[in-house]
This record gives sequence, structure tokens and C-alpha cells, in this order.
Amino acid sequence: MWLCNSSVGRKVVMSVTGLALVLFLTFHACMNVVAIFSKDGYNAICEFLGSNWYAVAGTVALGALVVIHFVFAIMLTLQNRKARGASRYEVTSIPEKVEWASQNMLVLGLIVCLGLLLHLYNFWWNMMAAELLGFEQMAHSPSDGYAWIAETFSNPVFAVLYLVWFCALWLHLTHGIWSGLQTLGASGKVWFSRIKCISWIWSTVVILMYVTVVVFFFAKSLCCPEAACYSL
Repeated sequence: MWLCNSSVGRKVVMSVTGLALVLFLTFHACMNVVAIFSKDGYNAICEFLGSNWYAVAGTVALGALVVIHFVFAIMLTLQNRKARGASRYEVTSIPEKVEWASQNMLVLGLIVCLGLLLHLYNFWWNMMAAELLGFEQMAHSPSDGYAWIAETFSNPVFAVLYLVWFCALWLHLTHGIWSGLQTLGASGKVWFSRIKCISWIWSTVVILMYVTVVVFFFAKSLCCPEAACYSL
């Protein structure tokens, strides 16, 4: 199958799965921002996206997208290294127009995956998995997303780790979005510059929403460390 055997096909798969994940990240960022303004509103969203069949199906689909995206990224990296052969060991200067993120997409991708594992541990395991498996004696109810987000980001270690994750994710997105659109045919001198600008703005706005939530709840924990203060 050409999608798996050719470099063009692999890039298409990378682009489609990557852009689909960008849409999810955008939705998730908008959802998280709700927690800043309304505890009940955020918990209502969490309850709607609980252990319902469509939420579980969506989680499985997202997991498949992440795995496919990561596997094809490794395949392309190995393919590029094989094509370069021994020349990859030569000391060469980086072309001026090649972005740092473009040269380090695999490393950034690994950091993003590690951050994703941390996020699954802090939230998915304590919320959706806990509800599906019927965990008892949890610190908070699986449907009380506000309590989980407040507790997690009140921890300075987790707050810093998430900020590092978001920085890597921002670098990954600023290159990945326009690169994926270009692979799918959005090219040309005029539109290429516009797409790069839109990609940078989109990535920055989305990541700033995530960062704002972390900073807000960490600052809130410093002002009101008691559990009772987690409610607005």
C-alpha cells in the first residue's frame, strides 16, 4: 500500500493524523479554559465526556491517531537517515531557512509523548478509567474534573512539567501545522507565507490557553491552599 511504502504516502498519513490531533487539542484547550470561569460548567463537560460509549470510542480513536502519527514519524526519520547514509555523521551547518523545530521534530515528539503519558496518569486514569473500572476511595469523584485539575496544578512539580510539555508542544505545532498543510497541497509563494503565519498564531493561541489554566490554578493554590478554596 502506497501510504505505508512510499515517503509521500507516509507524509500524507503524518499530515492527516497530525492535523486531526491539532483539532482535538484546540477543542481540549477551549474546554479547559471553562474551568477558569465556572466549576459547574467544567464539571458538566467532564460528565458529558465521561464513560459514555461515544467518549470511550473517541478515546480509542485518539489513541490510534497518536500511535499512527508517532510510528510514521519514526519510519520517516529512519528512512531519511538511511537515505543520508554515512553523510549523517559529517559535521554540517544548518541551513539558514531551516527552523530549529524542523530539525528536531522527533525529539520534540518524544517529549510530547512523555507529557501525554503524564497527562493520562493525572487525568484519564483518575477520571474515565476510574469510572469505567469502578475505583473506590479516590481523592475526588471521577466526574469532578475541577477538583482533579485544581489538585494537579497546585503541585509545583506537575505545574513545571506541564509548562515544559506545552513549550515542546508549541514548537512541534508551529512547524507541524504548516508542514502538514503543505504536504496536503497548500503551497505557493503567497499562501505559504500566510499558512505559516496562521499556523504560528493558531499554535500560540492554543498553547497559551493551556498555559493560562496551569498558571491560574497554581496561583490560586498559593492564595487559597485549602481544598475548600477549589470551588469558585
